[in-house]
Amino acid sequence: MAMTEQQLRERMRKIAALFEGAKTAGEREAAMAAMRRVQESLDTISPGQSRPASGEEPLIEMQFSLGDQWQRRLFSALCRRYGLVPYRYRRQRRTTLMLRVKQSFLDRILWPEYVELRDALYQYLLEATERIIREEVFNDASEAQERPG
Repeated sequence: MAMTEQQLRERMRKIAALFEGAKTAGEREAAMAAMRRVQESLDTISPGQSRPASGEEPLIEMQFSLGDQWQRRLFSALCRRYGLVPYRYRRQRRTTLMLRVKQSFLDRILWPEYVELRDALYQYLLEATERIIREEVFNDASEAQERPG
């Protein structure tokens, strides 16, 4: 069964809602308040400041290697949604993204949400590609046959 763009959008909204915990109007308001608190807690350290306030979790610099433009765009957009700024140092490959983030936020929220969204987007793109090839190029869009050596 092929996934439509509308179904993909709905699935992505559901995934985001899952991580934000919003199911009703009241929960959505609470989720927005929580999102504001998350964004406040993710404030970056100023360039001259090397340590966070005592008791506060430090920001760490993480390097991500994301193999294609779709993954990079999705991850960058998700980071920006949470007020984070993805960047790349000069001479780094285009597949590399850097991010200053709290480890706990990365582990509990950002990375799991990215993986869910990436998988949903990948499935949609795979189905759309196969459908277009079958309809516009040739009905058989299967992989090439494997022959003995």
